[in-house]
Amino acid sequence: MIKPSLTLHQRTLILERYPVRNNETLQAWDAADEYLINHCEEIALDPERPILIINDGFGALSNWFADKGKVSSVTDSFIARQACIENLKQNQLPHISIQDCLAELPNNVQLVLIKLPKNNRLLTWHLQQLCQSLPADCIVIGAAKAKDIHSSTLRLFEKHLGETKTSLAVKKARLIFCSPNADLAKPLPQPIQWSVPEHGLTLSNHANVFSSDSLDIGARLLLEHIPQDSSLEQIIDLGCGNGVIGIKAAQLNPQAHITSVDESYMAAQSCQENVLLNGLAAEQFTVMVNNCLDGLSANTADLILCNPPFHQANTITDHIAWQMFNDSRRVLKPKQSLIVIGNRQLGYGEKLKRLFGNATVVAQNNKFIIYKSVK
Repeated sequence: MIKPSLTLHQRTLILERYPVRNNETLQAWDAADEYLINHCEEIALDPERPILIINDGFGALSNWFADKGKVSSVTDSFIARQACIENLKQNQLPHISIQDCLAELPNNVQLVLIKLPKNNRLLTWHLQQLCQSLPADCIVIGAAKAKDIHSSTLRLFEKHLGETKTSLAVKKARLIFCSPNADLAKPLPQPIQWSVPEHGLTLSNHANVFSSDSLDIGARLLLEHIPQDSSLEQIIDLGCGNGVIGIKAAQLNPQAHITSVDESYMAAQSCQENVLLNGLAAEQFTVMVNNCLDGLSANTADLILCNPPFHQANTITDHIAWQMFNDSRRVLKPKQSLIVIGNRQLGYGEKLKRLFGNATVVAQNNKFIIYKSVK
């Protein structure tokens, strides 16, 4: 079990991942967080000017700087947001401003700390947004594992924000230093839009949506096996992404109400936009940002469709899928179904059998299997 305490510079913070799990084996910060903290100890900060923190996984950076100035945290992750809030409470630290990636940035920022996202489209979004708003004297420092900082990463910083250089590696982490150049500012990129002609769908995708420039092959298979049943009243699209599965379910089942759930704010926004783009009524949908199905009432859903993620940030894990399956069992009405698609090697069938007592194969190809479990 991981000891959830970070000790640096004669100071200790208790930091836990969210949701908290028994016998947690992963810590809520990494070597890049420590490198940033150590480097910034030498920077004289103005308590009246904002500190901007971007992609703070579980709030380690936000907690460290919370009492050093006006901290604003930008994240696309509901789970990261909740982790930050819970850790601030646990460490009895001041509240900070937490906003999603589509919100406007604060003015006159003195320091930006950006943990590099996995997705270069999201990184480009951040850099272009920063270039539009940062004063020339702002200090910008990126951080990641050294193996995740490529020459192409540095070119993105150079192209979209300003002159860039890197640090030496420490504990396999590296820093990126960038000087904002307002002459590079340009309008923010628009969502990418593409069609799925065989289903008559058009999809718009913000920068951090999974498979944001084409329909992923798992979703393509699942689209062919969404039930059409006039008795279905409440359908949940769990891990909705851009909303394509829920939108198809709504077209097949116009009598049903669709609840589309994702932990990404950009995914939820894309889903809302795609509902209207495809001519469906907003009233047929509830789109929510959430940690799986937290807070949804038991025994209320007639069908849950799920394409689970198998990673959290940069960590491969099955605990999110397991929580999705557990939550689905609680929220489904008796005798109603969960339909799940996953890569063959993930072994979802055994997990579903353990939880539901049954898991039948609906369809499969050489990479994916669709399972159906009945409560």
